[in-house]
Amino acid sequence: MIDLNSLQGKVVVITGASKGIGRSTANLLYKSGIKLALGARSIAQLSIDFNNENTFLFPLDVREEDSVREFVSGTIDRFGRIDCLINAAGVGSFDSILNSQTNEFDEMIAVNLRGTYLTCKYVARIMKEQQEGQIINLISIAGAVALPGNGGYSSSKFGVYGFTKVLQAELRHEGIRTTAVLPGSIDNSFWDNKNFELDKSKMIPEDSIVEHIAYLLCQPKNSVVDDITIMPPLGIL
Repeated sequence: MIDLNSLQGKVVVITGASKGIGRSTANLLYKSGIKLALGARSIAQLSIDFNNENTFLFPLDVREEDSVREFVSGTIDRFGRIDCLINAAGVGSFDSILNSQTNEFDEMIAVNLRGTYLTCKYVARIMKEQQEGQIINLISIAGAVALPGNGGYSSSKFGVYGFTKVLQAELRHEGIRTTAVLPGSIDNSFWDNKNFELDKSKMIPEDSIVEHIAYLLCQPKNSVVDDITIMPPLGIL
């Protein structure tokens, strides 16, 4: 059962908050009056739509350690604690390995894998001091299934999935719950400006993913959802 009222007073950190799942999740929680720390490289739109005493906006670049460190310390200065981290920042480029561009591969590793590593490291240190917290890493089914044309993307997402499993092993006894979310194709802005056509009507609606995230946020503390796989009705597209 989803009861966002149970999250009143909680502090939720979201990366990649300017678009896609990050933005939609932020919008739902913002309307519910939950305290939010929102990080994104582009925060102009965030400043318009998410601007009150319950929000902390930061021009976050998850690739850069100083940026992540300042984002986390700024959140603590503003709210005094962090109850949940939702890692939604991500990029993707798709081509065969032989035709792929090295700079695009490097960018996916930097944002998807390094970015998740940095945010989890600095936020989990805070949660360990609190002896409680929750981390939700938005990954992809491409982090568990090898798909043609996903060489760089899968490399980064397989890495995030493995990293998340290690987090679970290391943090479980620190009172920190960690969940890997592996969705299939989602109908959202992720596919904008891609050089191929997809039938988005067969994809998962973005709101459905947000509902799953809300469900995870509202789980009782005496249980943990380690992994959740969310697929389109017809399977992987």
